[in-house]
Amino acid sequence: RRPFRRRGPGTMGACLSSSKQEADAERRRRQRPRGGKAEEKGAAAEAPAVEFGYERDFEGRYEVGRLLGHGQFGYTFAAVDRLSGDRVAVKRIDKAKMTRPVAVEDVKREVKILKALKGHENIVHFDNAFEDDSYVYIVMELCEGGELLDRILAKKNSRYSEKDAAVVVRQMLKVAAECHLRGLVHRDMKPENFLFKSTKEDSPLKATDFGLSDFIKPGKKFRDIVGSAYYVAPEVLKRRSGPESDVWSIGVITYILLCGRRPFWDKTEDGIFKEVLRNKPDFRKRPWPSISSSAKDFVKKLLVKNPRARLTAAQALSHPWVREGGDASEIPVDISVLYNMRQFVKYSRFKQFALRALASTVNEEELADLKDQFDAIDVDKSGSISIEEMRHALAKDLPWRLKGPRVLEIIQAIDSNTDGLVDFKEFVAATLHIHQMAELDSERWGLRCQAAFSKFDLDGDGYITPDELRMVGHTGLKGSIEPLLEEADIDKDGRISLSEFRKLLRTASMSNLPSPSGVPNPQAL
Repeated sequence: RRPFRRRGPGTMGACLSSSKQEADAERRRRQRPRGGKAEEKGAAAEAPAVEFGYERDFEGRYEVGRLLGHGQFGYTFAAVDRLSGDRVAVKRIDKAKMTRPVAVEDVKREVKILKALKGHENIVHFDNAFEDDSYVYIVMELCEGGELLDRILAKKNSRYSEKDAAVVVRQMLKVAAECHLRGLVHRDMKPENFLFKSTKEDSPLKATDFGLSDFIKPGKKFRDIVGSAYYVAPEVLKRRSGPESDVWSIGVITYILLCGRRPFWDKTEDGIFKEVLRNKPDFRKRPWPSISSSAKDFVKKLLVKNPRARLTAAQALSHPWVREGGDASEIPVDISVLYNMRQFVKYSRFKQFALRALASTVNEEELADLKDQFDAIDVDKSGSISIEEMRHALAKDLPWRLKGPRVLEIIQAIDSNTDGLVDFKEFVAATLHIHQMAELDSERWGLRCQAAFSKFDLDGDGYITPDELRMVGHTGLKGSIEPLLEEADIDKDGRISLSEFRKLLRTASMSNLPSPSGVPNPQAL
């Protein structure tokens, strides 16, 4: 729907040690935004003014001051609220240039997004939208500390200290996590789209420019290619992207903050794309040998090419490197944790038991992010999650908004000891990030599967039989055992091998799960 927002490959230079003057010159050479030449030609044609339904008393409310910047469709000014005296920023968009429905749709969507995100400490505050016969006016918080890009260029060797970088990255991740909970993907996270509130060193960072952002429905993927070349995720180039692409972009920014260079670079845009799709970032050149192993681990986990194995924004906030000095209470609920709990209820009974066995193989350190999530949901800090706390957590994932009996069904599926509550052990079994575990450390994954398998394979002969399932009394299996084996017993020999057990853990229940378009066939995993 909206083509790639192209930027010349030299936008920030081959490395970030380019002078600020060069960066400013490059910024002025930004190519046309989505819409292209057809839109430019149409802009000159006369068209009836579009009505947005916004308030029409802008001039009576605000006194416009100096120009702050400009783009394809309008200008941004500083302004003063005549009543309160507050200074604000005003984005003025020319209606005469909105000659195509997509341009009108873009403005309406950006205002809708700003309204939805209103109140978040790291997102530029939206005041109101106005219009007259000639323009749309979007009134926002005034940020006078400049772009993150300019701060990077002003640093010695164009790089941040680890401590300062972690503070910046934590704020970006909080923005991404908030967007994703609301079913929104930013789609253009880069240093130019983050502003500092003031010129102070400890000024808060604010996300801005949601012009490429869009809402995404659960289970769906974006099929278009948008963003900025250096920060675009592999799955965007493959036309199958979702919220994970924002995390990749933050990984690229983190790499830049720490070493002053881009992780993927080439002289041409196509060359950059090939680097993104094929190559891994370089952690051997200076200054990487002197950067902490924790920082490198963090960046590597954000720049995983498979989006299903990449950390989520909320998971990344629990990483020791970015969390150091941060408050755990700031960590938002993770959309992937809520998704996993909704899926758990759809799994076969045997797969649920298999996941509980797998959960028992994971140590406390590896569960740090899930402990943060459990604590975020366990509001009264009782050590268990009640149905009300579960309902409250699930309601935060706005595209899903589960209520009533559905929440009770989820609680009952996770609650293995049937006490009406979910304790941490039960929570872990339902929320494990299986694809990350399997792909980030395949050797350890194999050992985990073997350990979980052995809890059922009582005689150690390499197979789980109906008799062995009957003997595992604590699982609560009742009635006929054979139907429980059917899903995992791929070769239909009446027993489950280790290979079949591993596939069961990696795949969703074929009989219970819908297969949304864009989701690969689980049998192929």
